[in-house]
Amino acid sequence: MKRVVITGMGIISPLGNNVDDYWQNLLNGISGISMIEHLDASSLKTRIAGVVTDFHPEERWGTKEAKKLDRFSQFALAAADEALSNSQLDLNKVDKERLGVYVGSGIGGLTTLIDNVNTLNQRGPNRVSPNLVPMMISNAAAAQISIRFGAQGPSLSPVTACSIGNTSIGEAFHTIRNGDADVMFAGGAEAAITNLSLASFGNARALSTNNEEPTLASRPFDRNRDGFVMSEGAAILVVEDLEHALKRNAKILAEIIGYGASSDAHHMVATHPEGRGAYLAMKNALAKANVSPSDVDVISAHATSTPVGDLSETLAIKKLFEAEAYKIPVTANKSMLGHMLGAAGGAEAIALVKSLREGIIPPTINLKTPDSDCDLDYVPEGARKASLSIGLSNSFGFGGHNSAILLKKY
Repeated sequence: MKRVVITGMGIISPLGNNVDDYWQNLLNGISGISMIEHLDASSLKTRIAGVVTDFHPEERWGTKEAKKLDRFSQFALAAADEALSNSQLDLNKVDKERLGVYVGSGIGGLTTLIDNVNTLNQRGPNRVSPNLVPMMISNAAAAQISIRFGAQGPSLSPVTACSIGNTSIGEAFHTIRNGDADVMFAGGAEAAITNLSLASFGNARALSTNNEEPTLASRPFDRNRDGFVMSEGAAILVVEDLEHALKRNAKILAEIIGYGASSDAHHMVATHPEGRGAYLAMKNALAKANVSPSDVDVISAHATSTPVGDLSETLAIKKLFEAEAYKIPVTANKSMLGHMLGAAGGAEAIALVKSLREGIIPPTINLKTPDSDCDLDYVPEGARKASLSIGLSNSFGFGGHNSAILLKKY
């Protein structure tokens, strides 16, 4: 089996449109949550979100090309461009038949779909865009990246709801480890902050309604948490065969050593109350890496700030790590990012890579009133310096999809 490493990273997020800005804002405990201003949310139960700002697709690709891309694909391409630049990969010297793309989206081009439904109803079928389908389908981001870079290797768009980022990274890890590719772009993208999605999630009572204090709304593990905050963006990693990376003198950012996936087999939207699937995903990741619970130095939690979800993840961590659970720092990036849905796992993987490299753990902000049932070390007091070698990142999604990746300092 081949060893697999990360050699490039790129991100578009509510905390910054490049890795450096994103990372510094995480360390400083800055919230990316604000009032929604790009649409009229006045009639909605939730009027806050993690919105990407200062993003100008027309300046990147020109007005004509930008109009052919839904916002989620725009985010994905921009993040992939940064990841490529960061990796210093020369596409002219890469075997394109062994260059792949695993990038998914949970909802895909929802804005494009809504716009065209409105056009159909208001102006008739002849005015519907012929680009509707290629813009809205969930695999559009993966396809656009593949086309842009000439990647002719394996190309997939995993759809595992909010675990997509980890699923993509983990499956890319498997593909390279098994010798089926040399380099993969892996991650996720999402741009689904619309009246329709906010109304649906709001009616399901899944979203925080703390509209008066947006920056305090996402509060994982806090006793007063009342739901997640919807967010958007994209996060892409360049995943590479170690030998391939060494031959081109690449800067290696971290090594991927394990990946575990599971299903709750329980409910379409509710996580298993005891964290059964989360436990299995983490257990499988550690087993495949031949790593014991005591070897894990930090956990990046899925932690969406829902009452049931945060508790079930805490229970799963306790079940797997037993007494060690209380010794391992657990951080929740979504306290600052909100929930980027299909892009969340990739964004949190980038943060974990930076933690391992720099020996510092971002805080879990807004944890002011601890939940007595969520009693692990969630790093609530601010960024913490620590000696880190191995980190675990969790991602879970609607339908009971669970994925966990295990990263190691290189």
